[in-house]
Amino acid sequence: MTDTAYPTEQAIRANRAALGDLVVTTPVRRLVDHLVAERLGDTAVWLKEELFQRTGSFKPRGALTVMRQLDAAALARGVTGVSAGNHAISLAYSARTLGTTASVVMPRTANAYRIAVCRELGASVELVDTVHQAFDRVREIVAEQGRTFVHPYEGPLTALGTATVGLEFIDQVRAQGSELDAVVVAAGGGGLAAGVACAVKRLSPDTRVFVVEPEGADTMARSFATGEPQALDAVRTIADSLGAPRCEPYSFAMNRAFADEVVLVSDEQIRDAMRLTFRAAKLVVEPAGAAALAALLHPLRERLWGRRVGLVVCGGNIDAATFAAQLAG
Repeated sequence: MTDTAYPTEQAIRANRAALGDLVVTTPVRRLVDHLVAERLGDTAVWLKEELFQRTGSFKPRGALTVMRQLDAAALARGVTGVSAGNHAISLAYSARTLGTTASVVMPRTANAYRIAVCRELGASVELVDTVHQAFDRVREIVAEQGRTFVHPYEGPLTALGTATVGLEFIDQVRAQGSELDAVVVAAGGGGLAAGVACAVKRLSPDTRVFVVEPEGADTMARSFATGEPQALDAVRTIADSLGAPRCEPYSFAMNRAFADEVVLVSDEQIRDAMRLTFRAAKLVVEPAGAAALAALLHPLRERLWGRRVGLVVCGGNIDAATFAAQLAG
């Protein structure tokens, strides 16, 4: 697929306008701090603070883009989805906002805080043993109840929604009188990375886009290496929001079309970034939300030294006890 098959700048801007105040234009902040300077020298770091998005992550951008295209009958039947937390929360919020219902399936290992938030927002939550079983159960729900399956990361409309993150990022940095040499964004299944990479390259073709994954959930890296979507037998990372069991065709192809490279970070590198984010940026982020900074602090540190780098802080849905345990780990 050529890049003409993917969203244009005009389409991304039109979608952002259509979403209106259903989503927030999240802050972009230049991170100026002596600890950051000690670690990264003259590298200029901007944060796209998507943890301040409605529901605490970027996910409503894609979910709402999909759900706004449903006809009245489909919307009335409701939606369903699979998630370790953030997508499930976004479906609950989106369903409530659009006047319908959501039935979500989550692995039992999902953070209890996220399960509670889903239920608080009115979603019906089913717990199963594995993510693979969750996908099987969602197919049953679609057949039994007629709900629309809203995929957590795959599909053109989802990517059109996540592209609004990249659009805002470039526009906001330019409004501050600068440009970005590189953008670093985390990937689970790759829907966020695909949309961000597309928007960044449409608006700023010379800006490099680095996709970061945990070592224990490296489906995109494996897919780039083999040239076709790959799956995992198990996910092994503290960044559960990035623990997609497989890479899907559209997201993979879109990342291949626009992203420059995939890099990997360890769980300890993610914890290191969580500590620095908390100390320097005063942000409480989930592990996925620190993955981009982990990549800049570790595998990309020398390569991007002295450059202007944008980091997508993709989410902050974590409870106090888990956050404290990760910082102490």
